[in-house]
Amino acid sequence: MNMTISALAQAGGVGVETVRYYQRRGLLDTPARGTGIRRYGAGDARRLAFIRSAQAAGFTLEQIGELLRLDAGQDRARARVLAAERIAALDQKIAELQAARSALTRLARQCHASEEGPCPIIAAFEGEGA
Repeated sequence: MNMTISALAQAGGVGVETVRYYQRRGLLDTPARGTGIRRYGAGDARRLAFIRSAQAAGFTLEQIGELLRLDAGQDRARARVLAAERIAALDQKIAELQAARSALTRLARQCHASEEGPCPIIAAFEGEGA
């Protein structure tokens, strides 16, 4: 595989500037210019896919950088700790979303139950800003 930066970006589902940003952050290597054009290989495409997958799982770029360094060092214990921290953060976010869903469901029922007075949904949101 011998790709230009635009082909690498397209293969990874990102823009060229995203690839360059990852390079500036040290997540992707910047290959030397061969005949005036930098060429990227299969390893670069795999690394870009790893970065995108880790981002989709909610890891920060700092955490992704650490995971990439761990990959080279085979530090499974630290990788497990990072995964456990991410799982705990996801669990907290899920709990917050479930609470918001329950509250909105309750308000929607109240709104449907009566046509009199102010809408409970709008009233609830107006009260949050105060």
